[in-house]
Formats: sequence, C-alpha cells, structure tokens
Amino acid sequence: MSHLYRLGLGLVLILANLGSPISALHESDVGIVDWYQSHAGVPLTSSLSTAPTFHTKQGQPPTEALLLTATSSNVLAALHASNGSLAWRFIHEPVDNIIHYQKHGDVVVSLSGSGGSTLRTFDYSTGQLILEKRLHSPYSDHLLHRDDVDIGTAFAFLEESQDIFTLTSAHIVQRVSEMGRVHWVWESPDKTGTPSVVYVVGLAKSFTSFTVHITSLSTSTGELITSVNVSSSLEGPFGILTLSSDTTTLNPRVVWLESGTVRSVALVPNLTEKPTSLKDSTYSRIIDIGLQNKGHFVALKTDHTGHVFKLNADTAELKVIWEFADSARSDRYASSFYIGGLDRDGLPYIGRVFWSFILGKAAAHVYAPHLADGQGLVSGFTFNFDTETHGIISHVALHTAYVKELDLLPYIALTTSTGSVQLWQGDIIQWTREEGLSRLQVAEMVEFPERKSIAAYVIDEQETFAERARRQLTNAKGLPQYLFHFIRRFTTGSYASTHQRAAPASLTASTHDPLARDAFGFRQVIVTANDLGKIYGLDSSSGTVLWSRVLGLGWAAQIGGQIIPSKLFVVRTVTDGGLPEAVLVAQRRANNGLVDTVIFHVNALTGEDALGKSPADKVLQGLDLISGPLLGAYQLPGSSKAVVLLDEFRQAYVYPETPTNEKTFSRVVGKLNIALRTGVPGQPQLTGHQFSTAEGGRATAFATWTSSFPAGEEILSVIPRPSGPVATFGKVLGNRTTLYKYLNPHLFAITTASSNTCGVYVTDATTGSIVYHASIAASKGKGKCDLHATFVENWLVYVYWDEEYQWVGQTKGQRLVSVELYEGSKPDDKTRSSELSSYSNKTLAVKTIEQSYVFPHAITSLATTSTKYGVSTKDIIVANANGQIQSFPRLLLNPRRSKDKPTAEEQEEWLVQYDPVLPDDAHRVLSHNYHVANVRHILTAPALLESTSLIFAYGLDLFCTRVAPSGTFDVLSESFNKAQLVFTILGLAAAIMATRPMVQSKRLREKWYQ
Repeated sequence: MSHLYRLGLGLVLILANLGSPISALHESDVGIVDWYQSHAGVPLTSSLSTAPTFHTKQGQPPTEALLLTATSSNVLAALHASNGSLAWRFIHEPVDNIIHYQKHGDVVVSLSGSGGSTLRTFDYSTGQLILEKRLHSPYSDHLLHRDDVDIGTAFAFLEESQDIFTLTSAHIVQRVSEMGRVHWVWESPDKTGTPSVVYVVGLAKSFTSFTVHITSLSTSTGELITSVNVSSSLEGPFGILTLSSDTTTLNPRVVWLESGTVRSVALVPNLTEKPTSLKDSTYSRIIDIGLQNKGHFVALKTDHTGHVFKLNADTAELKVIWEFADSARSDRYASSFYIGGLDRDGLPYIGRVFWSFILGKAAAHVYAPHLADGQGLVSGFTFNFDTETHGIISHVALHTAYVKELDLLPYIALTTSTGSVQLWQGDIIQWTREEGLSRLQVAEMVEFPERKSIAAYVIDEQETFAERARRQLTNAKGLPQYLFHFIRRFTTGSYASTHQRAAPASLTASTHDPLARDAFGFRQVIVTANDLGKIYGLDSSSGTVLWSRVLGLGWAAQIGGQIIPSKLFVVRTVTDGGLPEAVLVAQRRANNGLVDTVIFHVNALTGEDALGKSPADKVLQGLDLISGPLLGAYQLPGSSKAVVLLDEFRQAYVYPETPTNEKTFSRVVGKLNIALRTGVPGQPQLTGHQFSTAEGGRATAFATWTSSFPAGEEILSVIPRPSGPVATFGKVLGNRTTLYKYLNPHLFAITTASSNTCGVYVTDATTGSIVYHASIAASKGKGKCDLHATFVENWLVYVYWDEEYQWVGQTKGQRLVSVELYEGSKPDDKTRSSELSSYSNKTLAVKTIEQSYVFPHAITSLATTSTKYGVSTKDIIVANANGQIQSFPRLLLNPRRSKDKPTAEEQEEWLVQYDPVLPDDAHRVLSHNYHVANVRHILTAPALLESTSLIFAYGLDLFCTRVAPSGTFDVLSESFNKAQLVFTILGLAAAIMATRPMVQSKRLREKWYQ
C-alpha cells in the first residue's frame, strides 16, 4: 500500500450498536417612533448538513414543528412552522462558520469553525446554549476538498446515553459526554481518514481513482478493531451514503455509485463482508434525501428518472421500491428536487418538487412507502409559487401529516433564489419570510408626495368634462366630514404629534392614501437592494414591504449569473415634479466570467419600471449601459440629479441620457474631480482624474495626480463628504472670536490597512494634497484593521481598536477620535475654503483640532445625522457589537473640551471638562431592548421637520427610528395647553367685538367736540 494514501473526506458517520439501539425612548414610544425586524438569514442550501429541515417532538402535530437551518449570515436558527416567526437563533462569530447541525432528542448539536473545531448543544425548543466545547485547534484542518462545507464532520449518538460521537477535521473522532467531558479521542494515523464512531468510512486515493476505506473502532475505548480497503473504484470523492434501519439487529450499509452501478457493503465489526452490486439499471447520481437512518435514498438514471431505494429490514438488501412518473429529463419540466421527511410518528416520506413549464406552476409528488399495505402511495398537487416575485426554488424541506386513510397533508418549506422562505400546506401558502432583507447592500430614503400631488399625477389627461365633474362631486362627499374634524382639531388641539406612528396625511380622517406622506415627513420609502437579485421598497414607518421586484439577468439568464448592487441614486424627488424615481447601478457577473454594468430604473413608490419595458407582474429587466466592469458611479451636483458612470476605459456615460442632462454634464464637466483606485495588489494607488471632452464622442477621464501608499497598505474605503446644506460657516468662541469651518468641497476621507498599520487620510480630490493623516498600529490579535470612519462638513470621526499601552493606567480598547478642520492657523483667519481654488496656497492653511476617547464597545458601523437645512446639531449614530444603536451628541465629542476645569468663556460654549472615557449611558441607546445584530450600514435622512433625522440601520436585522439632536424646537410639546390658547384667542376676539361699538361711539363724540 505504499502507492496509496488516504484522503480525508468524512462523508458519513454511523454508529452501529450491536447490543441495543436600556432604552433612550419613553416606554410609550417603543414601536411607535421606531420598528425592528429580526432575521435568521438566507438558509445555506448547498448541503443537507446546513439546509432547512423540519423537526418535531414525538406525537406533536406539524404545526408544532420547528424549521431548523443554518444561514449565510452564520446563524443557527429555528422558525415556528405555524406562523414563520423566529423561535430562537444563535449568532456565530464570522470566523466560526457553521459546518454541521443535527437534532437528537431534545437537543440540537452543531459543529462550527475550521474542520468543526467547536461543538455546541442547544435546547431544541428554546435555543438555550447547553454546552460549548473546543474539540481541537481550528488550525489543524487537514481537509483537501472544501467545495462542500460539511465534508469531514459528522455526529452519532448512543440511545442509552447522551454522549455524542463527533468526527471533525476529517481525521479526529471523539466521544464527548453531555457535560463536555471527552472520554476518548481517536485520530487517523496519517490524519487524513474519515472516521465514524464505530465505523470510519472514507476514501483511499490511488493514481487514477478512489477506493472505499473502512475502519472499525471500539465505542467504549476508541481502540482500533480492524481497517480494510473495499474493492471499489470511484471517479470522485463524493456520493457515499451510509444507510441504517430502525431495526436494531440490522447492520448499516455503505452505498456508493461506481461506473453507473449502485454498490454497497455491510458494516460488521471484523469488516469481512464483500460488496454487492445492483446491475438492473445504469445510474448517473445518488442523492441523500435526509433519510439515511431510515434506509432510503434516491438514485437518478441516466435520463434523470428518479428511483427510490430502500434498505430491506429483513434481508439487508437494497431494492428499488418506487419510480417517480414523468421524472425523466424533459423540456416540459425543470430539474426536480428530491427530499425526504417524517411525520409525527417518525414514518418516512419522499417528495419530488419541480416546476412545470406547461402549467406555469410548481408541482409536488409525495410518496409514502408504508401506505397501501406496504406497496406505497403517491399524493400529487400543484401550487401557485410566484416565480416572478420570489425567483426560483433553490431548496425544499418536507414534513407530512397523515390525516386519515389514504389522505396525506404535506407541509413544504421552500427556499428561493432571492432569499425568501415560504411554507406551503398542500397548495395553500401559510407564510413568507423575506430573509433576503438580511443581505441588503445599498439603500436610500425617498420622500412620499402629498396626497393631492398623487391625485393630480394620476388624473387621466384625456379626462372629459363629465368625468371631471363626476370625480369632483365624488371627492366633495368628504367635505362635511372634513369640516367636522377640522373644527374638532381646532377647538381641542388634537393635531398630529411627533410621538404618534407616522400615518399618511389625508383629506378626511377616515380615508388614508397608502402612498401619501404624514404631516411631518416621517413616513418615507426605503428603496434598497440585496446581492441575491431583488430590490425592495420598505415603509419607513413600519418596515412593511410596499413592493419588491426580482432583477432580471438579461442575456445571462440562459447561462446563469448574479446581480451585484454597486450604487443607488434618487434621480427624481417630489420637489422635481411627478413621482419620485430611483436608479440602481449594478454589476452583472455571468457564470461564464463576463462582467458588465446594468441600470435598473424604478418608480420609488410602486416599484414599476420607469422605462416602461417590464410589466409590473414580471421580472424587472435592466438597461445594459456598459459592456464591461464599472469603475465608478457619481451623481452630478445641482438639480439635474443625473448619474455619471465610468467604464474600464474611463469613458463617461450619463444617465438618464436626455438632452437636458447632457447639457448639464457638458457645462460642469471641467469642474468635476474624482479619485479612482489604481495600482496593483500590494502597491495600491489613488489617482485623481478630470474630464476632457471630445467632439462627437464621450468625455474621458484623465489622470491629474497620483498618491502612492506604503508597500502592502491596501485601501479599505473611500468616504466622500456629503454635499448637504451647511447652516453655519463658523463657530463663535466665548471670547467673541470665530473659528471658520474648512469646507473644501473636494475633500474625501480614505481608510487603509496593512499588516502593521492602519491609516486615515483626508485628501483634496483636485490636487491630491493630504489635509490630514493619522497612522494607527494594526491589531495584532485580530490581524486586521477594525477601522470605521464618517466625514461631514469639517468633522471627521473614526474608531479603531488600540491594543498598545505604554504607561500604568492605560488600557486596551476601542478608541474614537474626533477631528475638526478649521481655516487658517488661529481664530478669525478666514480663507473662504468653500469658494477657494484648490490650486491656491491657502488650501493647506488648515488648523486641525482632534481628541481621542475610549469607547465602551466595538463598533460595526457609524454615521452622522442629517436634517433638511443643517440647522440642527449633528449626532454620531453608532452600531456596536452588542447589538445596540446608540447616539452620541457632537457636544460630547467636541475635540476642544478642556482637560482642566472649563473657563467662563468655555462654559459659554457649553464645553465640559474632558473625560477620556465615553460613559456607557443607557439613555443614549436608541434601540432600547432590541438586539439589532450584525449591522453593516447606517443610513440617515432628513424629515420635513428641521429638528428630526430618520435613522435606518441594516445588516442581519433591520431597525428604523427618528431622533431630534437639538430637540423638537419646531413642534409644540405634548404638554402645551392648546385648548387654553384657543380659548384665549376666542376670548380676545369676543372682547374686541364687544368693545368695538364702544370705541366707535367714543370717537364719534370726540369729533363733535373738536
């Protein structure tokens, strides 16, 4: 055997027991001014070890079942089958990826980390963590094939105890007690075997093929009993199943496919059995349907006809017990999904789900082997799966109820290509979860128009006089009710409140338009898109999905591909006239390797195709704009809101390509300055560009400057400064001098990372001049730069992990640095930076004031509040690793806070004494008791009220709220006595009317005596 070596695959693991088988809001505001959605994530469907499966306790009905799954967000979760709500979830760290989970009794067991290095057990009903055990180092993974995440990991259990047998890293078998004690450990001699608890089933690699290799171990001591190579020749390292039966005396069998023949061998302690073959048919694939412990699997013939195999409990032989009719490859049907499931009594069922192109529906066939006196019975039905809304089916899970004689009630859980999870009871849909919302990449908020604006927009231009009169008479029906409610509001003061749920404004109290805004502009549309090919419109007042569209692949639909969102722009708002519109700029990556750029232009209120090419009930097809990758996308300043895109040759494309936008672009093209990432890996560069125009051709960007970074320092992010309104251009100090803000419109921030240092830069896009730079030591423990930054007006804030301490009393932790940029070198220096040419010598006359603070938690994202006119102060909104959304006022982060007791002049500026530690104050937690997990981005947007900013945090979970950094100064408080004000006005009016005749009479008498 010197010419062979063992290849660790760990495909199967079977036990053969021969003997026996804090809140920042008022409590009344919770759920009124905010909303929260918790998600499990998009299920991992590439392997049965992580895919959704139904589980229920013995004897419970299907409605009491839980749908267990591991997700792409690295979450192990359970959903209630009755209503789709989240029963429980456990969020793993990013480096601790879930590999395998399995339910046994009342516990769920999981392996995670490289090679399955960490074992956890959870209570099945509540998700409470029972055991967490490190089995081996995560760096000892010897797997050679990583296409399937579950290769090299498995579980087995003893019925008479709660001990767990684990296979990890494809070569380590351990017996672990329910308390985490390791009884014994067995390792493959060359660390590449694939052991089970009693039987180690793996593959030995020869020069031309693979050979099945089996090792038997003692369950009590882990000692080696025997080890043999089974006569076999496999083309690939996949497709091995191990079947067992509920009969305790039946030995398990290893099944594999060899040269189109299904072969198997029984597992006995001395491994003396010879393999057998089934030569009746030729098969192309065997499928694990999750019923290995029930002795069932499915094999596909060369024409894809599905055969159900069963391990006979009496003879221990494999036998074909069913053939699914019309399952052969055909243009009438899509490829079938085969899946197994159980009922509440543990009896097996095999399902086939497929899409019928003829019927335009999904169809399901469920086979029950035990019915009809053991001859088997199939129940079939079709159901109206909406492929235009949810994409295509990517996975199916099955649970079945046996209602009465010859009557099945199947429950089918579908996972779709866009991330939706659905439960169907027969042909009736029970619920849908939009787990695709856990994969959002871009988002923008869009104002709702007033109701009368919408009414004016939807009126038919061809409306006749009679139709107009009839419409106006119909609208006039609500006039008496409107007058009644107006008088009641005026006399009682019951107007809209900032502490009420945002509802659309209406002409009557009973008629609400679903597309109209509320009185304060709190209700907006959140247009957002995920990386699974779907775009959504969410209601910012409730989180309800107003509309959603599947993004079409265009020409790549025939070969497959992916739509990856790059940028999202609002190209029309309510102030521009008409209904608001949004443009999604995306990259289309086809499976053949081609990449191009596509535009999706939608009505932000309804999701309809603004170009009119795709019907509302069909897939949204985009506009192929660039035949190649995208270098950058930008929105022109001003009122045009046109989008400029750059292709790989630095040619500019203007969208929408209208004469007005082209004229606007040609007028400002000479003033545009952009920075693009250039260079090669390991030697990054940032290159500034301007545009040159060519007669009859496209404008082209040409390089004007290049900034090189130290070798090995990569660019993490480029953060443009928002071009929002600036209310004040300076800060008046206590001594009556003024610090003028440095408001160079061409500034942007850069964050970089290398193995040793992290960097923060503020650079002028016109000249490449570095206005500010900070170098930070990289985290040695984390091995990366955990760096986040935000930049607005003249204020830069960045957060990083600092593990260096140089003196007693200093400690490791998160550091938040607040930086303010001012003109000149001292107060009253004024260079008019917002109007100054970037080539002036005064552009580098910048005064930098910075201060660092110790932050209490790790941060995953941060942003600044934004208001309509920029009058309100700006707060920093952060999402921390504890699942909280917090708000920190700018006054607290002012870098000019004195280290000594504030002077009288400093107190006039409301400056407080510097404290290096930012207190972990529960009153700053906007998310109160909600656990908003794994937030990746925070979006802020202004409301109609200048005092209020809307906050939308998205990641695994979604959270939306509103804040007033300077207080609601533009709205009367709830305690204001509106009724008293009204009665006072009425009393004064009555007094004026009563005294008016007296005054007129007095003036008349005075005239007689003049």
